[in-house]
Amino acid sequence: MSGSDDVRPDVVEAIVGVLKGGDAADLPPGATAAEKAAAKDSYLSEFVAERGKRDRQSTAWELLLTRSYDEPPTWKQIFDDLDPAVHSELGDLYDALPAGAQEEYARRYGVPSGV
Repeated sequence: MSGSDDVRPDVVEAIVGVLKGGDAADLPPGATAAEKAAAKDSYLSEFVAERGKRDRQSTAWELLLTRSYDEPPTWKQIFDDLDPAVHSELGDLYDALPAGAQEEYARRYGVPSGV
């Protein structure tokens, strides 16, 4: 039998699933305090990471949409209208750019290193 300090990954995963809105009936019986703490840490880490990603996405959109358009613009039009000073900032946010913006960025400047 496992000790009270052992953390079963499947139990942690099940608890995280419930924290994300899953069915509590899916919880295995007998979760330990260590498993509950590990699940809480995992859930909060994911939450913070998602929030950071959303913040990066918001910043990317602010850089991309510098003016209003009468018709929906193409990525080419958006990039044509950008101030050259934002190119490096967009490169730093490459992973947070929408797929179309990533393609246009890569076409013009290449994929940034470290991506």
